[in-house]
Amino acid sequence: MDKNAKIYIAGHRGLVGSAILRNLQNKGYSNFVLRTHAELDLTNQNEVADFFLKEKPEYVFLAAAKVGGIVANNTYRGQFIYENLMIQNNVIHQSYMNNVKKLVFLGSSCIYPKEAPQPMGEDALLTGPLEYTNEPYAIAKIAGLKMCESYNLQYGTNFIAVMPTNLYGPNDNFNLETSHVLPAMIRKIHLGKCLEANEWDTIRTDLNMRPIENVNGESTEESILEVLSKYGVRKNTEGVQVEIWGSGKPMREFLWSDEMADATVFVMESVNFFDLTNVIESREIRNTHINVGTGEEISIKDVANLIKGIVGFSGELWFNTSKPDGTMRKLSDVTKLNQLGWKHKIGINDGLYRMYSWYNKYTIE
Repeated sequence: MDKNAKIYIAGHRGLVGSAILRNLQNKGYSNFVLRTHAELDLTNQNEVADFFLKEKPEYVFLAAAKVGGIVANNTYRGQFIYENLMIQNNVIHQSYMNNVKKLVFLGSSCIYPKEAPQPMGEDALLTGPLEYTNEPYAIAKIAGLKMCESYNLQYGTNFIAVMPTNLYGPNDNFNLETSHVLPAMIRKIHLGKCLEANEWDTIRTDLNMRPIENVNGESTEESILEVLSKYGVRKNTEGVQVEIWGSGKPMREFLWSDEMADATVFVMESVNFFDLTNVIESREIRNTHINVGTGEEISIKDVANLIKGIVGFSGELWFNTSKPDGTMRKLSDVTKLNQLGWKHKIGINDGLYRMYSWYNKYTIE
């Protein structure tokens, strides 16, 4: 990929998209075409067609998606499948129609069956039922990777699908109504520490940056305590308690977003579709997507306690077993990616320290 090549990053303001942009800039790439959601609605077929016809990007990173945690996935099931299918269909098809040299599509490890053998290799795809709570999102991502694979086989395109594990990092979503488990825990435990120390100025600053159900830093103390309690941050005569959904027993794999970006750029620069098919002896070419992760896992309880220590919260973590756990294990088999030449370097401890440092800096500013 030439340093002056025209690159389109769909979703450049999100967790992964912003990390991809930083990575490319650090490597000397400078010719970017970028659009915010307000400037380009990727679910609109005509808008996307006009954009590609006008801009003619040479390389495309498809990182735009409708994303959220277990609550959002289970609540907005229709939105999650519709919006993700529309985004993918429009961007992938127009990339083909406008002769894009290469596209990398970002999916998710939730594409694998709920009871998939651990660690989950690429060949586990479509071998069993999905986890119910995020089934619509998973089906959309499966459709996206199969669309890339199918266009490659029929049209000779060079579209690669990568399936990241749970990601976290700068520009993550800390909205307690829609966030994933790790940023939600960081924010809740941070607010618990502030409540514990009666640091109301810090709490109000946090809520001004990220209101919860229209409750912000200008709201009354009573309103703030009420909304914090609703989302599991509660103060009583015995101290402060932070609620974590589920038993804490599920095992999860977490990857720092800048490492996901580095792996994605590596795939764009170094891996082609034929690299993923030349070892297949069968006439049926399938499962050419690539898992991206660490190959290491940690329990929700252990990661919550790590965050508790990093934040400096001395209150109680209460694991609410009446809430769903989701899949008990979701460990990626990253053998294919490692053999292609990329391996992660940042462990969960280091990543959490970086994450909380970024969160504090962003909240203060």
